[in-house]
Amino acid sequence: MGAAAAIPFFTEFAQAQQVARASGAAGARMQRAFDPEAVVISSNENPMGPCQAGIEAMAKVGPLGWRYRPQGENLEFETLLYKTENVKPEYVNGYPGSSTPLANCAPAFTSPTRSWVMGSPGYGSGAGRFVGNKVVKVPLRKDYSHDVEAMIAADPNAGAYYICNPNNPSGTLTSRKDFEYILANKKKDAVLIIDEAYVHFAGPEVYSTDLVRQDKDVVVLRTFSKIYGMAGLRAGALYGRPDLLAKVAEYGRGGNLPVTATACAAASMKLGPALMKERVAINKKNRDYTWEHLEKVGVSYIPSTSNFFMMSVKGMTGAQVGQAMAAKKIMLAGNRWPEWPEHIRVTVGTYEEMTKFNAALDQVLKEGPKA
Repeated sequence: MGAAAAIPFFTEFAQAQQVARASGAAGARMQRAFDPEAVVISSNENPMGPCQAGIEAMAKVGPLGWRYRPQGENLEFETLLYKTENVKPEYVNGYPGSSTPLANCAPAFTSPTRSWVMGSPGYGSGAGRFVGNKVVKVPLRKDYSHDVEAMIAADPNAGAYYICNPNNPSGTLTSRKDFEYILANKKKDAVLIIDEAYVHFAGPEVYSTDLVRQDKDVVVLRTFSKIYGMAGLRAGALYGRPDLLAKVAEYGRGGNLPVTATACAAASMKLGPALMKERVAINKKNRDYTWEHLEKVGVSYIPSTSNFFMMSVKGMTGAQVGQAMAAKKIMLAGNRWPEWPEHIRVTVGTYEEMTKFNAALDQVLKEGPKA
């Protein structure tokens, strides 16, 4: 049941494969055999990769990978998960990334009579396969935050209200006041699911784990795929009251995490805020550099607090932009959000990658849309 529930949510990698297939011949070629000259900024990956301490920790624990039980450098993973967020040990479960616990939240908290309410556009489908739950999608506000009043009004009987914060794909924030509105107005046994995959880029002032400490009807998702650059290693966590975590765990925890992933994650957490501060600054520098160019050439974008943003080119659909950029070996994330057909999502890459992105975009603007 848990594996089946995971299917419709996908991951950034699975969605990137879909984008590559939809980007025409150039995208399909890059999917079959990776082109070293291609700039792949479609999946919100962090090109900074794992930190040096994490790489060294993986090297140490690698030779112990023949054992099932964690050994050596990764023994502190679970402890650091709860100590870093100042929650009780039983208030967090480790997972291989955050996609699995997100998918398992659907059968845990929704049913054919209790819907999943989410923002539109947002991340994932909200539907667990074979669960049969209804999904209610509510348009974002004009400032691209979640319209929580409309979410409650859309289905006061919902089982789960899902908010990605910062939101994927808009990269925008929803306020604490809005979270409190849902908690005050939802049905008593409903749950607020806060997906904080990108929250480290926005800063600790918007973390929601304090709501977990207060025993609220909240579960918070975290992943090491983004700020920590560990997308391919698969490490994440779900925070919440023990009774809520138990409901999600009924549909599977995915077994033990890879020893290399937990070793790298533990080493990263030990570095504390300094590592995140450094990475946030690099991401902001490359993002601002790109935005300055977009403003110069007259391309619209949505200001983001994360490592990606949405842009639109006048006179072209997002699909057309994606195909044109793919032909120039720049892979973007398009065709995913039918609510915004004119937009396409751009991941912030390295300075060199964003320089190539700017140059390719200039060519696309000069050529215009193909017939």
